[in-house]
Amino acid sequence: MAKDTEASGGRSASASSGEETVSGELTAFVLEGYEMRIRPAPLERPWMDDSAQRFAYRCLPLNIANAHGWELLCPTGFSAIWDGSPHREGVEVRADPGTIAPAVSHFGEGVLTFHLPCLFRTEPEHDLFVTGPLNRPKDGIGALTGIVETDWSPYTFTMNWRFTRPDYRLRFEADEPFCHIFPVRRGALERLQPVARHLSSDPELEREHKLWSASRNSFNSELERAEPESARQGWQKSYFRGVTPSGEKGVEDHRSRLRLRPFQPKE
Repeated sequence: MAKDTEASGGRSASASSGEETVSGELTAFVLEGYEMRIRPAPLERPWMDDSAQRFAYRCLPLNIANAHGWELLCPTGFSAIWDGSPHREGVEVRADPGTIAPAVSHFGEGVLTFHLPCLFRTEPEHDLFVTGPLNRPKDGIGALTGIVETDWSPYTFTMNWRFTRPDYRLRFEADEPFCHIFPVRRGALERLQPVARHLSSDPELEREHKLWSASRNSFNSELERAEPESARQGWQKSYFRGVTPSGEKGVEDHRSRLRLRPFQPKE
């Protein structure tokens, strides 16, 4: 991988030409002597591949979340185990032969720490949401999540995982993702005013919901009776297609797949 890289944090389509235009930047400044392995997060997950008839991929919200950002990958493989104590020495990290493990025991309390090989810089007023690989559970350990003000901070940060049980040796393989990132607008949640209303206060939304509920119940009943057409379809696709139960288009910018740009070298 390149020693100094940058990538777009967003994109839009030109209505006149159909060409994509950059709408922002997400920059990674790689530290001297380090290697950064990073990629747009893929849609695919091994457990989804293994689901019956790849049924898990029919869940569009799951697909979009899988690809919603970029993944940092382990440069080398290693194993780790926790003895259940709160001490820093309670976590043992064992590098693969001839390599240096990308994670260490730093904080204690059963926490495994990855030092990221770069400084990220986002657009003004944008933070970086830092978490574990999305919808990619790992036995024996869980990823911790942080939000970093990367539009100004000159400080590196760590990606941390916490063991969920002691005396279980786990592995991170080379090129296995250990961190997932994406920019978020600072203060956006605080500017929202959450409200709770009865569904009946929005007659149009209530009508569409009732249409969907009746359609779903009917479809599920047909599946149980092994009706040929329902069995052939296997699932209802209205949300995937971005249409309402009455067949109207939901929104113009409905997405059924994300295609993020990879980080590109730049001097």
